[in-house]
Amino acid sequence: MAREPDVPQKSSTADEHFHRGDPFVPRPPSSPPDPLPEQQHSAGQHKVLWLNNNGLDGQIPADLPPNLQQLQLSSNDIGGTIPPSIANVTAMRKLSSAFNLIQGSIPDELAALDGLEILYLGSNLLVGMFPPAILNLSSLTGLGLNTNMLSGEVPSDIGNSLPNLQILSLAQNFFHGEIPHSFVNASSLRVLDISTNNFTGVVPSSIGRLSKLVKLNIETNKVQARNKQEWDFVSSLANCTELQGLSLASNLLEGQAPNSLGNLSIHLQYLFLGQNRLAGNFPAGIANFPNLIILGLDYNRFTGVVPHWLGAFKILQKLSLSTNMFTGNMPSSLSNLSQLIELLLDTNQFIGHIPTSLGNLKSLATLSVSNNNLHGRVPEGIFSIPTIREIGLSSNNLHGQLPAEVGNAKQVVILLLSANKLSGDIPSTVGACKSLEDIELDNNIFDGNIPTSFGNLFGLKVLNLSYNNLTGSVSTSLGNLQLLKQIDLSFNHLEGKVPIHGIFKNATATHIDGNHELCGGAADLHLPAFSVTSSNLSEHRLPVILKVAIPLACMLSPLAVAIFVLLWQRKNHLKRSMSSLSFDGKFPKVSYKDLARATDGFSASNLIGTGRYSSVYRGKILQEENVVAVKVFCLETRGAQRSFIAECNALRNVRHRNLVRILTACSSIDSSGNDFKALVYEFMPGGDLHNLLYSTEDNGNSLKQSYISLAQRLSIVVDIADAMAYLHHNHHGSIVHCDLKPSNILLDNDMVAHVGDFGLARLQMYPMSSSFDGSTSVSSLAIRGTIGYVAPEYGAAGQVSTAADVYSFGVVLLEIFIRKSPTDGMFKDGLSIAKFAEVNFPDIADR
Repeated sequence: MAREPDVPQKSSTADEHFHRGDPFVPRPPSSPPDPLPEQQHSAGQHKVLWLNNNGLDGQIPADLPPNLQQLQLSSNDIGGTIPPSIANVTAMRKLSSAFNLIQGSIPDELAALDGLEILYLGSNLLVGMFPPAILNLSSLTGLGLNTNMLSGEVPSDIGNSLPNLQILSLAQNFFHGEIPHSFVNASSLRVLDISTNNFTGVVPSSIGRLSKLVKLNIETNKVQARNKQEWDFVSSLANCTELQGLSLASNLLEGQAPNSLGNLSIHLQYLFLGQNRLAGNFPAGIANFPNLIILGLDYNRFTGVVPHWLGAFKILQKLSLSTNMFTGNMPSSLSNLSQLIELLLDTNQFIGHIPTSLGNLKSLATLSVSNNNLHGRVPEGIFSIPTIREIGLSSNNLHGQLPAEVGNAKQVVILLLSANKLSGDIPSTVGACKSLEDIELDNNIFDGNIPTSFGNLFGLKVLNLSYNNLTGSVSTSLGNLQLLKQIDLSFNHLEGKVPIHGIFKNATATHIDGNHELCGGAADLHLPAFSVTSSNLSEHRLPVILKVAIPLACMLSPLAVAIFVLLWQRKNHLKRSMSSLSFDGKFPKVSYKDLARATDGFSASNLIGTGRYSSVYRGKILQEENVVAVKVFCLETRGAQRSFIAECNALRNVRHRNLVRILTACSSIDSSGNDFKALVYEFMPGGDLHNLLYSTEDNGNSLKQSYISLAQRLSIVVDIADAMAYLHHNHHGSIVHCDLKPSNILLDNDMVAHVGDFGLARLQMYPMSSSFDGSTSVSSLAIRGTIGYVAPEYGAAGQVSTAADVYSFGVVLLEIFIRKSPTDGMFKDGLSIAKFAEVNFPDIADR
């Protein structure tokens, strides 16, 4: 199963808490506007027209009444463009048409509305440069152009031209260049939001002249601060005595946070510094902000301990310190934060126990402490928090049993306890948590049966119990969970018949490998058929027989003891014979004749691809129903034998939704007495990524490349990334693919990408070894991979490294979006696909 993130992380930037309504962004359209003093509510005179939130479509009328003072059209489905005739409405004071589908540019004719005070056009589809006409509207007090597709530089004299501005939101556009210094001349500004653009340079040190500033949002840009001089703007913000919200998140801020941070307004409620390159200890100046509601320091390089004085922030609702290098114990004083809703401490280096007093946080909805070095037991008190919805404790060293009190968390949606040392039975009380959607208990040492109460979790979408010591059968009730999308029970000791309904009909969503005594189930699972035979009895009912045989052996004759011994030996023989099968007995055996019959004698009509060492045929095998891909190795080609062995070793224990699934292998003799080696894979009906990228369609007049949507391309990239992350990091040893390219990426009917062709793969065990077989010699100096995709510094020496895979992935990523092969004729004279992207997107290296 693809590894999902631990508790879904909300952004610790100026998110919905920071953006909630006026004055930070234009007032939500559902709120009635503030009346202008001079307005007359007379329909006959048409001074005011409020039509917010009505589901209107069409366009803005071109013949508006000339004496109209307010036009409110926000939150509808209005499209088209802004009509130039709007310039005739010279009495207009307030124009709001946010949250619509308006396209095109803002017309120059808007400059005629010299009395306009409010202009809110956010959340539309507007394009073009910053509208120069707006600079003529010197009466503006509120300007909202956020969430459009505007680009270019913001005029350097904007603050001089619009001196009366109180609210300015340019967020979520494509503006670039430096932050205009003239902003400070709009001295009445209370809200300044330029977030999610491409602003560069530094924050003007004069920003503090905006003494009335309440909220300042510069997050998600490329603003830098690397030395004392570039950090001076923080000192100047001390003049903004009314400042309540500050976000500098997701920029290029470096080094220690300056001491002047502590001089900011005591009224500060929201502080976001996450996703930068900040280092050093926890910023001490934060202690001066007792009114903080949200504090985000996530995704930085902070070290040291988290101070106990954080527990004094009585109204703090969200604390995000994720993905830093904080050490020491989790402060028990955090339990004093009675209004805390989200506590995100994951991916640090915390040690010690999880404080049991966290159960006192009666408003807590999200607790994430995954990826630390915590030990001890899971505190039962956290399951009694009435508001808890997300619990992430994965990747620690927690031990002992999972408390039965887990059943008290009736409202919990996500329960993540993977990669710990939890043991004992999985409590049946988990079945009382009827809101659960995601349960991940994998990579522990749980034993006993899978609780039948799991069948009561009708909202469950993901269940991962893999890599434990679970026994017993797979409950048929799990097949009744209609919302279940992924189930992973692999590598346990389960036995008996697998259900054939519900999730178990979907072989790509069901993972049961490594349970050698399972049988039956859907055909696509390729398990041994279930039948009631004498061997069945010992295989599937032996535990019951043993329970009877042991007491009888103590009471009856030596014959009973002999029967018991025979039964025991038979079970052991059965296990030995199963483990002697190829691929540890997980795959069925096939012969050369089976494969020849499946492919019509390896006919050319079934040939679907050829490679350096092999040919791939389409065939029907395994009960004559399933279409498969048969990869036959050309053993007369030097290196083919090694390629077969490499692919077998690489794939024998891997399992991931984005890897091509191997069904079985064949090492035999062909009809002429020659060695024959082949691998049988799940057939991918979507073909390979190379064909998808470069296939053409006939539109009647000419050929053009087939259409691939942006969403499909992004999905394919994510699929490949998931597969490579699994190969490099989520295995007992790091598998290096060595030949990642579009022709080795296959697609199923749902356009899900699967990485295949592991003929050059190498395994690096921990600590990293230099070759697959553990020998110390580096392989030959021949290029390992395909020209254009292999990193030059690795290809030249034939070195094996996950870094080389990452380089290949980068090339594939660019090829997916540019639709140019790295060996295309345009790439010559020093121009490569990477250089081409860098030239056209000069800031790509910073992303």
